[in-house]
Amino acid sequence: MNLVYLLTGSNLGNRVENLNKATELITVRAGNLVACSKFYQTSPWGPLEQPDFLNQAVAVDAFLEPQQLMELLLGIEEEMGRIRSEKYGPRNIDIDILFYGNKVMKTSLLQLPHPEVHNRRFALTPLAEIAPAFIDPVSGKSISKLLSDCQDPGTVLQFTSIAGSK
Repeated sequence: MNLVYLLTGSNLGNRVENLNKATELITVRAGNLVACSKFYQTSPWGPLEQPDFLNQAVAVDAFLEPQQLMELLLGIEEEMGRIRSEKYGPRNIDIDILFYGNKVMKTSLLQLPHPEVHNRRFALTPLAEIAPAFIDPVSGKSISKLLSDCQDPGTVLQFTSIAGSK
């Protein structure tokens, strides 16, 4: 088993439901759920003329190898109705592998750790909630340190669900 940190995100449809369904499918098909962060409402990355995202960090003890896991996650996105029409555009579900243990690799399908994790407050904030002391194998810095050094001006606020809110 391998401890893997994922980031789920959604800014279309019922965002809470989308994140919960993605986490359920991941844990049924990829491994045991170790931890989940709270939900965070975040400003979009890329085109700003789109709804805010909900993001959540998820830790899974995965039984799949990195390439297999990436293929599985892409399949879950497709199964949930994800349509890739615009880079960084709106989407009902997005699932990224942030870290796969201490593995460092680059293929045409996958780069580990995620190449932009250190630049994205919307990924680091929920990740710091569940794994503040985890050390990035590339920079040698903890997630807490990466977050404190992050220059991303994006807004990241803990999401408080209101009955019926999406």
